[in-house]
Amino acid sequence: MLSKRVIAAARSRAFLASRNVQYRDTAVSLSKGWKIADSQMRRAQFHSSHLLQVETVKVPQMAESISEGTLRSWSKQVGDSVEADEEVATIETDKIDVSVNAPKSGKIVELLAKEDDTVNVGQDLFRIEPASPAPQEQKKVDPEEPKDQQLDKTTLEPPAPSGADKQSGGIPPEGPKESKKEVKQDSKSKEVKSKAPPAAPKAPGNRGETRVKMNRMRLRIAERLKESQNAAASLTTFNEIDMSSLMEMRKKYKDEVLKEHDVKLGFMSAFARACALALKEIPAANASIEGDEIVYHDYVDLSVAVATPKGLVTPVVRNAEGMGFVAIEKEIAALGTKARDGKLTLEDMAGGTFTISNGGVFGSLYGTPIINLPQSAVLGMHAIKDKPVVVNGQIVIRPIMVVALTYDHRLLDGREAVTFLGS
Repeated sequence: MLSKRVIAAARSRAFLASRNVQYRDTAVSLSKGWKIADSQMRRAQFHSSHLLQVETVKVPQMAESISEGTLRSWSKQVGDSVEADEEVATIETDKIDVSVNAPKSGKIVELLAKEDDTVNVGQDLFRIEPASPAPQEQKKVDPEEPKDQQLDKTTLEPPAPSGADKQSGGIPPEGPKESKKEVKQDSKSKEVKSKAPPAAPKAPGNRGETRVKMNRMRLRIAERLKESQNAAASLTTFNEIDMSSLMEMRKKYKDEVLKEHDVKLGFMSAFARACALALKEIPAANASIEGDEIVYHDYVDLSVAVATPKGLVTPVVRNAEGMGFVAIEKEIAALGTKARDGKLTLEDMAGGTFTISNGGVFGSLYGTPIINLPQSAVLGMHAIKDKPVVVNGQIVIRPIMVVALTYDHRLLDGREAVTFLGS
């Protein structure tokens, strides 16, 4: 009876041992399977990333009248990552700066033009590799390895320092000291240097020169101004304006206007409104010449000269004849902000039938402004200065501004010009 029980126990142990071997083989095969699947998945991702097409971005269409520009600067370099619609380059034209943005997210792989190069509309500008979609995170199933295949994960400790290292404090021994021969040679070389003759003193004053390439806007301004001088029969007439009443009006209402409309009340709105009314009375000052015809405009589009770091620009206040002081001030403030931030568009500067230039903000007392072709006249404002004037037989001090009207004598005669200033 005892022998039968011993035999049965032995058989059961043999069966369990065989099952353990099967489980261990299964775990090993599962581990190998997951490793193979992971390597295949990585290989698929590698091949799919190379299947993404590298896209070439061209110089965009800027305007009907602009076919080329100068590449002013690169905002990104090769290897930089960009987001969709992020600025990559800036192209400077004779009117505005055009930003070239990335069409999609990705990485810049090649720049096809250099800074200060002239680029044409439709020319290849840079190449971008689209960003690959982020792979979905997958949970790794790491079956438990059998004990006989597990690695020993205990970190190896660095060897303990020897007794000699402890005594020296772990500081490496110093190298061999320099020989006396080397020290003597160094001292001799120092003596030779000290005996060298002193350098000749530099001549007083700086006679250096710096050459800077003119930007496209400055070139265009120079071209247009010279064209105006050559084409128009320019003549300038002057007049003085007593600013007492206007200054009193501004002092009275400026705080109220600022509080209610959040805009400062200046002198530009008053002069713009006065010009709009005067141009209705003198339509030739609001006209232009096209070929052998005179074009009279029924509207008043005022070009307002604004100084920017890159040059003078003249954004347009449209239909100024129907605007009041506050509306004109708001429009001029908005255009001035856009001009100084370099965000003016071609539409902001297109057209214009009459120009106002305020050199008085820079302290100018007198000036002869140049006509902005194809317009026929331009008004120049200047600084306000206290002057002695005769009023009702008495000499009094009044704030006086000198205004100048430069007009094209082909369209206007002196009578119309003086009448315009007087009105």
